Amino acid sequence: MCGIVGILGKHEVAPTLVEALKRLEYRGYDSAGIATVNDGALERRRAIGKLVNLSDLLVHQPLAGKSGIGHTRWATHGAPTLTNTHPHQTRRVAVVHNGIIENYRELRADLAQAGITHQTETDTETVALLAQHYIDQGATPADAVRRTVARLEGAYALAFLFEDEPDLMIAARKGSPLAIGHGDGEVYIGSDAIALAPMTNRVTYLEEGDCAVLTRSTITITDPAGTPVVRTPRTIRVDAALIDKAGHKHFMSKEIAQQPTVIGETIAAYVAADASDINLPGEGIDFTKINRLTMASCGTAYYACLTAKYWFEQLAGLPVEVDFASEFRYRTPPISDGTAALFVSQSGETADTLAALRYCAGKAQSILSVTNVPESSIARESDLTLPIYAGAEIGVASTKAFTCQLTVLLLLALKAAHARGRISSQTLQEKLTAVRGLPAIFNQAMSIEDHVRSISQRLAESRDALFLGRGLMFPIALEGALKLKEISYIHAEAYASGELKHGPIALIDEKMPVVVMAPRDALFDKTVSNMQEVMARGGKVILITDQSGATSASEGVWQTIILPDIDFDLTPILYALPVQFLAYHTAVTKGTDVDQPRNLAKSVTVE
Repeated sequence: MCGIVGILGKHEVAPTLVEALKRLEYRGYDSAGIATVNDGALERRRAIGKLVNLSDLLVHQPLAGKSGIGHTRWATHGAPTLTNTHPHQTRRVAVVHNGIIENYRELRADLAQAGITHQTETDTETVALLAQHYIDQGATPADAVRRTVARLEGAYALAFLFEDEPDLMIAARKGSPLAIGHGDGEVYIGSDAIALAPMTNRVTYLEEGDCAVLTRSTITITDPAGTPVVRTPRTIRVDAALIDKAGHKHFMSKEIAQQPTVIGETIAAYVAADASDINLPGEGIDFTKINRLTMASCGTAYYACLTAKYWFEQLAGLPVEVDFASEFRYRTPPISDGTAALFVSQSGETADTLAALRYCAGKAQSILSVTNVPESSIARESDLTLPIYAGAEIGVASTKAFTCQLTVLLLLALKAAHARGRISSQTLQEKLTAVRGLPAIFNQAMSIEDHVRSISQRLAESRDALFLGRGLMFPIALEGALKLKEISYIHAEAYASGELKHGPIALIDEKMPVVVMAPRDALFDKTVSNMQEVMARGGKVILITDQSGATSASEGVWQTIILPDIDFDLTPILYALPVQFLAYHTAVTKGTDVDQPRNLAKSVTVE
């Protein structure tokens, strides 16, 4: 959500700023702009829509300068208009901002009393005007920024440029991520390491409340109290090839295809070579001292948690509570003794999930996280972080991160089951042997794509769809409905199959496609019974099952998608694939923006 980049460079920065912003497109945005300091003067260029519009503008109105900041905006306060587009600029200050300033109305009122008026609808303009106000009172740029951020309430990652200061950039963060990149006589800032990857692999992550004063030769970081602090630089690995589509039409297609490989890498990182044990990072966690698990996440990660609830309760006998992080943080739920709290976030920066984690800190016995970014805020604030090893995921609709999250959560549940004496060492080894075979089975299942593509071409004609599943298939049904609606814009809902007759069956008619998730497991017959209720009312069933299930129940269904046989506990991971394909090819057929669907952002760093 929004993207920030800044450069104090040796060469003209406008082209590099735009290229860096392109690497942040996956975060979601509706306008973009850059500002530079040239011959001491601040100048900016802004455009509505995609970055190509900004690039076109720069061809006709070039922007010179070796110091600059850039921004891709996802509108929160004010419509995506040119006036509201970042950077925001006063006489002496330009600023870009990711986050939400919650008290901007109060700050606007204070500025109005000083005769300072606003030109935009944004909360960010208030930041620029406040910094300008302090500079007019005689403050240095650094002091003006410190005084400004001290008055801000909410979440922010901020980058400032100043008139007549070509060797100065100031950055500050609270609640939203920001990183400093180290170069040879150059310095950079970015919302994440991906933006900085072509320029440097040495990155310093600012911590909560940090303010950094940057020149080409010095970096001074202070904490919220104004005390100078040292933040250790890290060497990162973000291969530029990860940001390439590698011959695929969309990043989502590439990331679906990568799943056998990245799942294999995840398994290799955790499972012993002889499949005898699961190796957790650091000191791991003692599940014998845990009697309850609380999980909170958002979006697709929430469905990963719902799936894990079945695993932890069925395999490990460990009671689990799962909640949306956005609700959990405001329920102020009691945290009983012996409770571990687990948070799942691809980016590790999801605002609501981070807030839920901070609520549990000091209350829960242990804080665990599952994330794709080991340097993220959620990872750094956890007692135990479990990386998912999915690699950079650019498509807004999560695919490989979801299946890697599921893989890690299953392994964690198996670890808990063994530690709590619910499964023997022999059973653990059998389960882990099955897990190690997952990438090969997943790769075999990729062959369903052509068949799913043909189904999707007809599904694209629908306005609504239902997804049904029982047990471990219910969260995957929820994920399937989410995928379809977020990238194809077809209204889709998911229900536990047994709930069909408690209301949703009223929606069934001959125009309603119903996706039924039904491997031939212990709940298969009950799911098929619900499916028959749909067919009796003319519903168009898309049955996703294995060969045995197809042989038993595919008569009369509209379409059948057959997956390879797999161990029951692994079915959610494998059955995520067909719903990803369904959503993807339906969206392609409809011609929607698959990788950057409207109104959505990859990393939701505001509430």
